[in-house]
Amino acid sequence: MMVRFGNFIYHYRNMLFPVFYLFLFVPGPELFPDYRIALGLGFSVALIGQICRVATIGLKYIIRGGKNRRVYAEDLVTTGLFAHSRNPLYVGNVLILIGLGIMSNTLLFNLVLSPLFIFFYQCIIRAEENFLRNKFGDAFDQYCADVNRWLPRLSGLGETLSSMAFNWNRVIIREYTSAYIWLSGAVLVTLNTLYKLPGQELFEQYKIPLLITLGVLLVFYLFTRYLKKSKKLRAD
Repeated sequence: MMVRFGNFIYHYRNMLFPVFYLFLFVPGPELFPDYRIALGLGFSVALIGQICRVATIGLKYIIRGGKNRRVYAEDLVTTGLFAHSRNPLYVGNVLILIGLGIMSNTLLFNLVLSPLFIFFYQCIIRAEENFLRNKFGDAFDQYCADVNRWLPRLSGLGETLSSMAFNWNRVIIREYTSAYIWLSGAVLVTLNTLYKLPGQELFEQYKIPLLITLGVLLVFYLFTRYLKKSKKLRAD
């Protein structure tokens, strides 16, 4: 059942973040009484998620992004961060979403939407694992026995990071869109949080700097997109 649902969700997986982002702005009971805890803690969690994605893509990027919007893989990748977690990119995605949820400081998102997001990704992973097991057989079973599905194994992580070449061009090309989306979301959530405070003094104080930040992020996104489309910046 989870595999079938995972294949269905996989088909529309690029819509998950935009749909869940909308719920970040739904008002509700607060998670923390102090908004500063929510913003600081949430951004830190999301940043850790981004670091996971950057490290994964920079060290060893996999061709497992699907084909014709279906689960697909050319090779069984077990090096880089994939030697420590079977799904480091998804770990990053979940941490980013959880971080933004904490920043929104609403119980609704953190108690309902974040667990639902994790469940959807669990289904996607089960669908991918079903594909990989059918394609790679015993090699994949042994990989599963050695490496956790979610929780990263920290042992040997430093050696992994230091032993492999890091490709920043690949990171920028592969990651600029998702980074732009979540960072813009973080800025908008911050604006929304400050707007809801009594008196709105802090909203008025930080409104312009935060809007300028949105503009800078947009310029970076458009410039990087131009470099990619013009092939002035290549991944490999």
